[in-house]
Amino acid sequence: MNDILNMLYNIIINRVEEPSKNSYTRYLFDSGLNKILKKCGEECSEVIIAAKDGNTEDIKQEVCDLIYHLMVMLAFKGITPEEIGEIIIERSQKKDNLKEARVTDTNC
Repeated sequence: MNDILNMLYNIIINRVEEPSKNSYTRYLFDSGLNKILKKCGEECSEVIIAAKDGNTEDIKQEVCDLIYHLMVMLAFKGITPEEIGEIIIERSQKKDNLKEARVTDTNC
């Protein structure tokens, strides 16, 4: 998976640095962070709806869209997949990290 994410990230960087006339990636970069974040939110909602509806093919397609837009956001912010991977590896080393159940105040 890491190779695929790196490949996607490199494609995004390439499309920003050497844009073609119809580059959607370049359009997102030119539109700015708010547009990119709006697309991330839209795609996240579509993943949730696809998962709720239970169509496996739709879930896979929407997850791909979400990952793409998240990678565009990372590229826009100058964050590499390697940096994210380091955090994931660090977190995977933690054990017994379950947060205690939160007690709700019934007097509220």
